[in-house]
Amino acid sequence: MRVLVVEDSEKLRRAVVTALRRSGYAVDQSGDGSQGLWHAEAIEYDVIVLDLMLPGMHGLEIINRLREKRNMTHILVLTAKDSIEDRVRGLQCGADDYLVKPFALDELLARVQALARRGAKEKNPILQLGAGVSINTASRIVARDCKPITLTPREYALLEYLAQRRGRVVSRSDIEMHIYDSMVEPMSNVVDAAVYALRRKIDPPGGPSLIETRRGMGYMICSDATDHAVAAR
Repeated sequence: MRVLVVEDSEKLRRAVVTALRRSGYAVDQSGDGSQGLWHAEAIEYDVIVLDLMLPGMHGLEIINRLREKRNMTHILVLTAKDSIEDRVRGLQCGADDYLVKPFALDELLARVQALARRGAKEKNPILQLGAGVSINTASRIVARDCKPITLTPREYALLEYLAQRRGRVVSRSDIEMHIYDSMVEPMSNVVDAAVYALRRKIDPPGGPSLIETRRGMGYMICSDATDHAVAAR
């Protein structure tokens, strides 16, 4: 999942970005409103964490511009203003959630996760992938036959990204854009290596892989959990 953080306080921005990255999100950041708007228009994000009082452009203006262009990326507003009028104004402009400063980082992570799930249109937090493998997107726990599988934050992000798009081929460039913080070098095998490492953890011994390789196209998890394909290894 890819998140944009637009916050002019360097200390707070650094803390938020660090917490998100440790949780497996790919994160872009900006301390300027105009630059933040440029990022939001140029790149597809799952969630935008947006301060209101920004140099260059006010946060509400950023929301207005995005919504006018039918950019419906979920937006979590951060603000020191806690009056009802300020909250209503932000929500009326098109914000999806509100978090008043100061806040706990755990609460911010929970709200970002909830917005990301909403963006993926998953009503049920439990995703069944076949071979007894399931993902609880609320607790971020992956299990096989009810036994937890230990994944790194990056591995979990990759699995959830593919699982939420099961039945569709996901290109390497899409994976790079949503899972990694910066552009991957051309001809890099970083995505292939990540999929290989993930398969070793989630695939049943001696059984078919849940992640199918489509040569020259990308990867996919089959939509029918009972009929997943054998991936080319």
